[in-house]
Formats: sequence, structure tokens, C-alpha cells
Amino acid sequence: MTTEAHDQAAPLVAVASADAVLRHPGAGEHLLTPLERERAARFRHESGRNDFTAGHLLVRLCAARLLDVPVNGLVLAQQCPDCGLADHGKPYLPDHPQVHVSLSHTRGVVAAGAGYGPIGVDVELAARSGSLRAVARRVLTPAELAAVEADPEPDRAFLRQWVRKESLIKIGRATLDTLNRIDLSALPLAVPPGAPLRGRYEDLHLVDWTDPEHGAAVAAVGTAPPRIVELTAAG
Repeated sequence: MTTEAHDQAAPLVAVASADAVLRHPGAGEHLLTPLERERAARFRHESGRNDFTAGHLLVRLCAARLLDVPVNGLVLAQQCPDCGLADHGKPYLPDHPQVHVSLSHTRGVVAAGAGYGPIGVDVELAARSGSLRAVARRVLTPAELAAVEADPEPDRAFLRQWVRKESLIKIGRATLDTLNRIDLSALPLAVPPGAPLRGRYEDLHLVDWTDPEHGAAVAAVGTAPPRIVELTAAG
């Protein structure tokens, strides 16, 4: 995983395998709230429980690094703005309302972000792109759809637009019902593994990245330029 030049104002984004997060010396299920442990237990398969747990731990590690505080002092909560329930919805830190957080998990890979301004992250495995592409006509603009269908690797091209749009949902700039009105066709579809690719959508800073270890597509969007950081034993 690459680590970009340091910028105190930049939101931090980390991507790692679920196994790596669960093995992290600063993480552990003891950090989860009772509600998080209850939610994790609802998964029928261990892999799903591990992905959920790792995502909720990684976002704490990102926030602890941003705030320079011990991770075991952070409480993560969620609340749905529509129904008011606390077992889903946008994550937040009740004790640090000045910090914005976001998390995402797919099979075996998790991503998380924390910043002093709004931040949204999404990660998806390329292996899922075929099933995701079934919704292409509902979530892409005509220009985006034409570009995806003309791409030599349309599944990969669609996956790139999908994670971008999911990150816009996470930051509150879009909903599932409005995705087909947000046009990102000016952004490149090919993001080879290596250095993150930076772009803009209106006033937002967008980072595209292809995780070289897992081939996962990652997108992060923030009001300040997000910075990809490495998960290390120190945090």
C-alpha cells in the first residue's frame, strides 16, 4: 500500500484485507460496542462477520491516527436519518463530532476514512463487477453508459464508476435514486495499480485507487484531498 506525502488537513483513507485488520495489534473485537457485536453475530457466515468487524475496526484506527489518540478510547455509532434506528446508517464518533468517518467492506477487503471535513469511501472487488453491472442502466448517465460499453473491459470500467458513485452517496452528495443524474464521464475509467489518481467532481476532491494486492477498486471523496495511508502496527 502506498503512503502519500503528509498533509495535516487531509482526510486519511486506509485499505486493507480483513485478516490484516483483525491481526492488527491495536485492534480487536473488544473495541466494538455491544450493538456492533450483536450486528456482527447476525451474519450467517464467518467471512461476513470478519468483514463487518474489520471495517468497524479500521475506521477506528483511521480516526485514532487522525486525532492522535488511543484507539481504545473511540466509540463508533451509526444512525439512519430516515428511520432513526442505530443499527445502520451513517457512522459517526459521538465523542468527536468534529471528525467525519466513512467505511466500506467487500469480500475480504475493507476501506475506511476519517477527516475533519466530510469524507466518503467505497471498495469493491473486481470479481463482483459482473453482478454489479446489471444495474448499469439505472445508475449511469447516457454518456457514462456509452463510455463503459465502449471500454475494452466494460465490467472493470463500470466498477470504477460504481465505487465513485457509492462514495458520493457516503458523503451525502447523492442517493440511489439520483445516481443516474450525476455525470462522471469526464473522469478516466482506467486506474492501473500504483499511485492514486486524483480528480474533481464539482467542489469535491476525488481519489481513485486500485489496490495492487487484491485488485479491488477504491474511491474516496472529500471536501479536502484524501490521503491514502498504510495500515501499520503503530496505527
